[in-house]
Amino acid sequence: MNKYILILGLVLSASSVLAKPQTITLKVPTMTCPVCPITVTKSLQAVDGVAEVEVNYEEQLAQVIYNDETTDVAALIKATTNAGYPSHLSK
Repeated sequence: MNKYILILGLVLSASSVLAKPQTITLKVPTMTCPVCPITVTKSLQAVDGVAEVEVNYEEQLAQVIYNDETTDVAALIKATTNAGYPSHLSK
């Protein structure tokens, strides 16, 4: 019985290791002041699965590295929108 529990634990931990971090860039056109990036950064960092956020005010972009097994692009866009800064995928 203990062997089965050990094997199950190894399988579950291995599946999280296989998850690849994803990087996306969001366009946030409503960032109009130098303080806006603080709110955008905090809103994205609050999403489970987000590993890193870098916001560029001048270009109105937010680069996000996240775990695609924990969250997705829609949740990231929703986070910025709920904070008052609607965003979309940058092209």
